[in-house]
Amino acid sequence: MAMMWAGRFSKDVDSKVNAFNSSISFDARMYKQDIAGSIAHATMLGEQGIIGMSDSLELIGGLKEILADIESGKLEIDPNAEDIHMFIEAELTSRLGDVGKRLHTARSRNDQVALDIRLYLRDEIKEIKSLIAELITALCDIAEKHSDTVMPGYTHLQRAQPITFGQHLMAYAQMLLRDIDRLNDTERRMNVSPLGSGALAGTTYNIDRHRTAELLGMSGPMANSLDGVSDRDFCIELASALSVCMMHLSRFSEEIILWCSWEFKFIELDDAYSTGSSIMPQKKNPDVTELIRGKTARVIGDNVTLLAMMKGLPLAYNKDMQEDKEAIFDAVDNIKLCLSTFIPMLKTMTVYKANMRNAAARGFINATDCADYLVKKGMPFRTAYKITGGLVALCISRDTTLGDLPLKDYKSQCELFEDDIYKAISLDTCVGERKTFGGPAPESVMAQTELTRKRLKELCNE
Repeated sequence: MAMMWAGRFSKDVDSKVNAFNSSISFDARMYKQDIAGSIAHATMLGEQGIIGMSDSLELIGGLKEILADIESGKLEIDPNAEDIHMFIEAELTSRLGDVGKRLHTARSRNDQVALDIRLYLRDEIKEIKSLIAELITALCDIAEKHSDTVMPGYTHLQRAQPITFGQHLMAYAQMLLRDIDRLNDTERRMNVSPLGSGALAGTTYNIDRHRTAELLGMSGPMANSLDGVSDRDFCIELASALSVCMMHLSRFSEEIILWCSWEFKFIELDDAYSTGSSIMPQKKNPDVTELIRGKTARVIGDNVTLLAMMKGLPLAYNKDMQEDKEAIFDAVDNIKLCLSTFIPMLKTMTVYKANMRNAAARGFINATDCADYLVKKGMPFRTAYKITGGLVALCISRDTTLGDLPLKDYKSQCELFEDDIYKAISLDTCVGERKTFGGPAPESVMAQTELTRKRLKELCNE
């Protein structure tokens, strides 16, 4: 295939350079967006009288036919083409002759590429948000079933205070809501049109950039043609948002890995989302969550790749920027893969409520409530803290718990203790009385799921 820019050169480019230069292997996925952008451009050219209306309509018809043929499999994308943009234009010209050659009037491949990737990522953001929304809904469903399932809460991976499994899950729901919010912001800034920027300096033709932006459902044209073709902030911003979301999935995955271990045994993953060992028949490995941890590093790497690629580029377009696609496409593909696997894995897991409660019964996680008991009777907190610490030390020396310690031992430390101390430090009281907004009490968890569902609906409608 002859290169579109071959007129300037006296001999063909070396075949290795052609292969090195080609991007068709990864940008072919943007064929829908490339055709949509070309249809908008052809429409505007006709409306502005830059080309005849009959030519405009013929171009639009030809582009729609190419789209239908690619979708049906009738037309295969040529792997030897330089890129998807040149492939579609060459195919259009082969079908329409000279009319096809009019499509590129008042347009450069620079602004064409910049538009296509914005349109493609805009579509991908919608899919990613939909998957995150599905995960948040699943978390709400499970949290409501386990609003009263007591488990230990941890700091420093040491048992700290009793919470509920429902509250723990809703913490991740909040993270994921912020992820959707970040994606909404990214999409808003991304949804402006570079079309009409030309190679870098616009065009002398009387084009209507606002019209093409309108036809493509974009908020308007970019205000500077140099920025229009050289901006990849939106790729970096999306990769950053995806990195944060993957980090959240990775943290959640780490906890699932811990919870699946015999040392915790809080949950068990369905066989469909686990693997075995080639040598140890007893093993049931949480490979899905381990892969998500690994792929998180990959997505973070994609973000760093984009930042490093752009950091030294002068205005305007440079060929380095072709490297944007493989990095951002990899980040998009991996988060979609991780989310689509994580959601059914979570929905099908088994929760061992008794094991969670048994773990909460050990480790003195009701010690703060013991101190609070004294504070409510008028003692300064730091004094109560010291007395409770002494009681914990006594329990450790006797291999017992605060709940099993005799009242006489409580009174030996402080006369304010009465029989009601046992109710005050029971797990159900410790959890049930924490009714503050965002807390672990069952009624608080139910309020959190209600607010989360409401916020999710708002974010998905923005």
